[in-house]
Amino acid sequence: MVDTARICVRCVIDATVPGVRFDGRGECNFCKLHDKLDQLHPLTPKGEQQFKQLLEQVRANGKNRPYDCVAGISGGRDSTYTLYMCKQWGLRPLAVHFNDGFGNPVAGENMKKAIERLKVDLITISSDWRESKDLKIAFLKASTPDLEEGTDLGLATALYGVAAKKGIKYILIGQSFRTEGVGPLTWNYLDGKYLRSVHERFGSHPLRKWRPHDPGFNLDLSHVFYYAVLLRIRTIPVLYYTHYVRKEAEEIIQRELGWVNPGAHFFDDLYQSLMAYILRVKFGIDRRKVHYSALVRSGQMTRERAMERLAQIYVLEDPKVIDLCIKRLGISRAEFDQYMLYPVKTFRDYPSNYSLIKLLRIPIKIASRLHLVPTTAYEKYFELV
Repeated sequence: MVDTARICVRCVIDATVPGVRFDGRGECNFCKLHDKLDQLHPLTPKGEQQFKQLLEQVRANGKNRPYDCVAGISGGRDSTYTLYMCKQWGLRPLAVHFNDGFGNPVAGENMKKAIERLKVDLITISSDWRESKDLKIAFLKASTPDLEEGTDLGLATALYGVAAKKGIKYILIGQSFRTEGVGPLTWNYLDGKYLRSVHERFGSHPLRKWRPHDPGFNLDLSHVFYYAVLLRIRTIPVLYYTHYVRKEAEEIIQRELGWVNPGAHFFDDLYQSLMAYILRVKFGIDRRKVHYSALVRSGQMTRERAMERLAQIYVLEDPKVIDLCIKRLGISRAEFDQYMLYPVKTFRDYPSNYSLIKLLRIPIKIASRLHLVPTTAYEKYFELV
């Protein structure tokens, strides 16, 4: 029986979070992972020097080219600040936005202002609406928490596809374990084979086949190998290397770029409102436990404040936006309510590459340390299960 009353003495991760383990002092393994990542990416003079060397590599590789890196942008705080800092670091980024049809108009205006003021070129990759909508409905029917599997993989393929087409070797993303943490695998499992298996069972509109410069929603292990190993495209979460404080970042981009808060973390994507509701009501999942815990560890939120906020329903769950999302999917509220009654499942209930991934544990660990895949890939797939 799960001891739901047990909570980490250091953060707000509790026994309901999959993969959690507590030591004799009552500290959870998510906190230990934070400390491990903190050692790998220290905010010290040595760490600062390592980051400078990394930036020099990016600039050197892009010499005599129009761009030296690809930077993903959504119009939210993290990605907007990352694009702003790219210019401060003397980089020449090509901004890439993935549009799946659920973008927040406020975030869209943020992107427009950032691009204009920073004088950065932008490429928007718009998914085929029929594919995007079909995938979202398929995962509602699959009854797993991976409700944005299509968007998450679509974003990754958009970045890889543009980098491959333009001959760019570095992808910079605005993520930080110090502000977002690393979630358990069963809350967000990314795998192209898994996506296809769910779509084959529950989808109705055919997905485009993979092409190097237009991958669509395809990102299998072979595709990752092609981009990361054969083309040597590196993915760098640059905020790992900086003292990223959200409040300070907001003040900077508001002042310099006219940035406007979309309303909540992740609210650059309206579908997140529907997701937050489904995750809480159907799956008993509150992702804020992971995100707030990261902020507590990094001193950006008190533990007491985090617990107070967790006691309230997240502002992200806007009833009007939830209704809008259901309508945009082209389904009725009655159909949606029926999907909510389907038995709860996880990615393990569908064909995937997970067995193969487990066999590749050592190569994936090496690849994550070399930034050939996201830094936290190894920890997410092998430590938090």
